[in-house]
Amino acid sequence: MKVSIAFAMALLIGVPAFAEIDLSGNWSTRQHQDWQDRNPGPEAVDYIGLPINDEARARALSYSASLLSLPERQCLFYPPQYVVIGPQSIKMWAETEPVTGKTIAWKISAAPDRDVITIWMDGRPHPAKNAPHPYAGFTTGVWQGDVLTAYTTHIKAGYIRRNGVPSSDQATVTEHIMRHGDTLTITALIDDPVYLTEPFVLSRSWKLDPKVQIPPTPEPCSPAAEVARLDGTGAVPHILPGANSFVNEVTKIFHIPQETVMGGAETMYPEYRKKLQATYVRPEKCIRYCCGWEGRDAVDTLKDCIGDYRQTPGLSLPSQGLDK
Repeated sequence: MKVSIAFAMALLIGVPAFAEIDLSGNWSTRQHQDWQDRNPGPEAVDYIGLPINDEARARALSYSASLLSLPERQCLFYPPQYVVIGPQSIKMWAETEPVTGKTIAWKISAAPDRDVITIWMDGRPHPAKNAPHPYAGFTTGVWQGDVLTAYTTHIKAGYIRRNGVPSSDQATVTEHIMRHGDTLTITALIDDPVYLTEPFVLSRSWKLDPKVQIPPTPEPCSPAAEVARLDGTGAVPHILPGANSFVNEVTKIFHIPQETVMGGAETMYPEYRKKLQATYVRPEKCIRYCCGWEGRDAVDTLKDCIGDYRQTPGLSLPSQGLDK
């Protein structure tokens, strides 16, 4: 009996209580992943793949990018879920208790348009419902095996797509942060009882790169009049109901039906493609984003993109058989 207990104790000593791993480092963005959404930005009216309701759609259709030029809006940050929506590289590091070395929190670096994210690991509770909503929200984390699961509440109202699709201050975000060698992947589930009918799921990956430049914490913002016609007038840029001139743009360029462009939970799923197959007719000529994330616009055929790729150092040909 004593031998069995000693053997069991020896096994327990060799097995950690949890599989906490090191997430620290400079992580370089990979712009080819959802490139249009992350880099140049989506079309003015493109809500495909978003489980939005009618209220969210109405707000998005009334959005004007000129809002961001108003002095009172120039210093507003995006909500914390922008870490998986935006184009930036990130840095992660641990803050530890000085005596025991125990991790108190994980940090994700800020960006010019997003605050530092603190993931508290010390078991502290989330604030009361009506507590202040800081720019970074309030996030706690737990290890589930070798996956860090973070839960964020108290998020300021903002956007989940850069064309004005809104998120409310009642939204919550659950993130699963995973490291596989030199690849960091964050999968985020955004729940919003105000604007979403289902959770919106996003996944982004970064590569470990000690040389990548991470922007420092943004300096205090100094708003200024950027558009003379709006300075001191009290005018708020907006688009009236039914007056959005970009509603048909995606349909004209890509032949995607307008009801699909308007989004909704159905458009998130692969099965939705079957619904489009019977009626979809591809454009005769590509006029926008024709050659991928480093190519040019307006080509007659995809084979015209070969020259773009061959003239770009460090890029290989796309996988659509263009090299044949």
